[in-house]
Amino acid sequence: MTAWVDGHLVAVDDAKVSVLDHGLVVGDGVFETLRVYGGVPFAWTRHLARLHASAAGLGLEVPDTDTLRDAAEAVLQANGLAEARLRITVTGGVAPPGSGRGHGPPSAFILAFPIEVAAASVDVVIAPWSRNEKGALAGLKTISYAANVRALAFAHERNASEAIFPNTQGNLCEATGSNVFVVRGGVLVTPPASAGCLLGVTRALILELSLNAGIPTEERDVAMTELLHCDEAFLSSTTREVQPIAHVDGVQPRAVGGSVSGALAAAFRDLVATNLDP
Repeated sequence: MTAWVDGHLVAVDDAKVSVLDHGLVVGDGVFETLRVYGGVPFAWTRHLARLHASAAGLGLEVPDTDTLRDAAEAVLQANGLAEARLRITVTGGVAPPGSGRGHGPPSAFILAFPIEVAAASVDVVIAPWSRNEKGALAGLKTISYAANVRALAFAHERNASEAIFPNTQGNLCEATGSNVFVVRGGVLVTPPASAGCLLGVTRALILELSLNAGIPTEERDVAMTELLHCDEAFLSSTTREVQPIAHVDGVQPRAVGGSVSGALAAAFRDLVATNLDP
């Protein structure tokens, strides 16, 4: 397997990160994961815009977009991958121990992996920990994922595949790596940015597809009980696309893969087939 690290293609076994890299030492970094269809990274423009927004939120510089695109294509070609998961990571680079950054450039690397096809539906649990919707990292896609790792392990211990976080107000926020939608009375509902969730690229596309399909949509605070007492619920992410929720803490929504989630899943597939950079 081949990676791109700070301007060079290298074998993954030879790719090294300094023990003083600020991403490794304190989690100072941002990333994006893109789904690759037919050798083309999907929604490249949107993902790169969010990478820059997350980096700006941390005060990090990002290599220019053309450099990253060339690097992404080189990694895909070197690994012979047409259907893949592509990850771009930018960290604060080498710095002294502690929270302060060094004076050197940021570090950037790109990896690609064969895609794992998402299951037809997913069981989720409610995490016992909350997201801080007013925290410094709220809404940024950073590499500080320790809370996600712990919550996902919590889910796996309970034979579920994803964990969903409330925020400090007790409202629905997000899952460890996906956004959450519920359907009530034919209305598609998802938490707003003020709830503390990361605004996913797939989330945005689903909202646009809903508008085009005439599906009533609301971005509003969602009580956690609505997740347990809805008509349908699903997760959205780059790798999951639209994935119906089968059970929440063992409770099944009234329909798994109901009419709204089914229509949006089909619309998303049609979008991928016709426009790889929507």
